[in-house]
Amino acid sequence: METFKSSLSNLSFPITEKVAAKTIRSAILELIQQEYPNFATESFLSVSELNEYRQKYISTCLLKEVGELGELEKTVLATLSESQTITNRIEDAPLLTLGQKVADKIATFGGSWTFIISFITFLVIWISANAFIYHNRGFDPYPFILLNLILSCIAALQAPVIMMSQNRQEEKDRERAKKDYMINLKSELEIRILHEKIDHLIMHQQQELLEIQQIQTEMLNDILQHTKAIYHKN
Repeated sequence: METFKSSLSNLSFPITEKVAAKTIRSAILELIQQEYPNFATESFLSVSELNEYRQKYISTCLLKEVGELGELEKTVLATLSESQTITNRIEDAPLLTLGQKVADKIATFGGSWTFIISFITFLVIWISANAFIYHNRGFDPYPFILLNLILSCIAALQAPVIMMSQNRQEEKDRERAKKDYMINLKSELEIRILHEKIDHLIMHQQQELLEIQQIQTEMLNDILQHTKAIYHKN
């Protein structure tokens, strides 16, 4: 298999990975030349080495935009360099405790029509039993002090339980927003890399077309000179 030596690492790579320095985007070429001043436009490197400097270039862009790389940005860049999906790096939701499960169940039930209808039915039965069946001489005569006490206790306990569930919902929303941000950030970086690869491909094709045209011009000149030599001989 035909190989070439990289001007950066002096390692041998397949000829199919050969990339000319003159076809690299100027911003990335400047970044390479900061570490390797002798890397000129006539030099060559491999695609894998070029991808490393593309990642560094993207990190530099992020540093300029964000100010410093946070944990989310570092995770996204790691998935790019390792060719992983972002979902592999996103942590799963922690297991719920018994108290959290109970709070969610109570909040779900307390905000449903089932609870409202059941509670109205309970109030109607309680008031009807004491007012009409026992004629205000039963276990809770008018003005239903025991019922008021029960309602106050339910309200006092139900409110903090619902607040606990709402706080957990806010945490879920923050985690969901964080995951959406990471996915959108990776999509943006993937699009940047795709543009970079397309630009490189176009520049490489243009360079090949220019070389082909130069070769064809040289061949035409040779044919023309050969024709003139034959004409002068005759």
